[in-house]
Amino acid sequence: MTGPHVPELDELDSSFAHYAARVAPSALPTVDAGTATLGPHGTTIVAANFTGGVVMAGDRRATMGTMIAQREIEKVFGADEHSIIGIAGVAGIAVELVRLFQVELQHYEKIEAVPLSLDGKANRLGALVRGNLSMAMQGLAVIPMLAGWDHERREGRIFGYDATGGRYEESGFHAIGSGAAFARGSLKKTHNPASAAGEAIAAVIRSLYDAADDDAATGGPDLARRIFPVVMTATESGVQQLPVAEVAELTTRVLETM
Repeated sequence: MTGPHVPELDELDSSFAHYAARVAPSALPTVDAGTATLGPHGTTIVAANFTGGVVMAGDRRATMGTMIAQREIEKVFGADEHSIIGIAGVAGIAVELVRLFQVELQHYEKIEAVPLSLDGKANRLGALVRGNLSMAMQGLAVIPMLAGWDHERREGRIFGYDATGGRYEESGFHAIGSGAAFARGSLKKTHNPASAAGEAIAAVIRSLYDAADDDAATGGPDLARRIFPVVMTATESGVQQLPVAEVAELTTRVLETM
C-alpha cells in the first residue's frame, strides 16, 4: 500500500499559496457564503510618506451591523522586515489573508534565497486578493493596503487595491475603509511628503480622529480606556511599531491643537 504523495523539491515554486493549494487546499482561508453580516468588519487605515520612509496607522474599532463588535482590534501588521500591511473589510478573512501573505514572503525568501522586491510583494498581495473574488461578490470583501521601504528606489511607497486584486500605487498618502474619504480630506490639508516622521505620524493620527468624527464605523482615540491607533513606520532600517505610550502622547498633542 502506498502512502500519500509528498512533493519533490523540483515541484515547489516560490509561492506558498500554490504549494498549499496542491498538498492541503483545506488549509487556505475559506468562509461559507451568506455570512457577510455575521463577521466583524474593520476600518479605517491611513498611510503617508515622509522623508526617509512611510507611516501606516489604523483605528481599533470593528463593527457588526450597527453594533461595535470589538474596540481593540488590530488592523495594521508588519508583513516582513521592510513592509507593512493594513486591512479593511471582513475581519476574519482579512486576518487570514495577512497571515498567508506573511508566510508567502517567508516562503519566497527561503526558496529563492533573496527577499522579494517591494513591487513583487505588491503583485503577490494582489493575487491573494483576487483569490477571494468569489467571496467578495457575496459581500465578504477584503481590501488591503501595502506600504514599505523600496531599497532600489530608496523611498517609501504605498499601494492600494480593489476587490478584484487590482493594485495601484498611491502618491503621498492613501486611506481605505468606511472613513477613507474623511481621512483623505484631512490629509490633503495636513500632509507634507517632505516632512519628518513625527509630523507625518501626527498627520495620520489627526486624519483618523477626523474620520471618526464623521464615520460611525471608525473608532477615534479613547482616552478613558487608553485605546489608541496602531502606528507603524517602514524605513531603510526596517519596520517599527510605535509604543502605546508614544502614540498616546502624540494623540494628546494633536487633540490639544485642534
